[in-house]
Amino acid sequence: MTTRPLIAVIGRRGEHVPILRFSATLAAEAMCEAVYAGGAEPVVFHGLGAGPGPELVSRLARYDGVLMPGGADLGPERYGQEPHPTTVKVVAWQDDLDIAVTQAVMVAGLPMLAICRGLQTLNVVCGGTLDQDLTETTVAHRSSPHEVMVTPGSRLGLITGASTVTVSSYHHQAVDRLGTNLIVAGTAADGLIEAVEHTSADILAVQWHPEDLFATNPTDRALFADLAERASGRMR
Repeated sequence: MTTRPLIAVIGRRGEHVPILRFSATLAAEAMCEAVYAGGAEPVVFHGLGAGPGPELVSRLARYDGVLMPGGADLGPERYGQEPHPTTVKVVAWQDDLDIAVTQAVMVAGLPMLAICRGLQTLNVVCGGTLDQDLTETTVAHRSSPHEVMVTPGSRLGLITGASTVTVSSYHHQAVDRLGTNLIVAGTAADGLIEAVEHTSADILAVQWHPEDLFATNPTDRALFADLAERASGRMR
């Protein structure tokens, strides 16, 4: 039997979960199912109640790769801005964890796939900024499928084998100023950055939600298969 690489799916904290008496560390079923379908074993990564902690790098070293999911708005103070009225549900503890994990991944050279907020976190860690509330255009970013043009020669293009991909989009924030050592791998028709790759770290990030359509969309499924393949290269 082939051993699957272990993927740390960074948990989201839920303060109130109906089936539990206490708060919980959560991961979307679709996310875990997509990781498994891609050939890896998903493990929900708990950030510990006191925050990420100094041992984070050694904890992550137990895994072969990392998946950074979407979530609430990233606190604008993390990139030097005052909050927009639509920037809501900021969870400082989650920001601390996601930023620390992204930094640790870059130091350790772990493969990572970052999704939606995960891309935004990566951009902020690399010194970039976010548009806190997108202006409506002809592209429906907030809750609708749309097309993304893949940058020729990008890793995203190599993975998907496509020049255009259809994506499931659900966000109201996005990259404004691109961070250092990030290159654009995909854009929407209105010019919005939809995918980025790090020039030295083993990180691919997409603004859309590939877990939504992985079962029926081969280009989304390819992202999770690619993460599993990259992680397999680190297995001992």
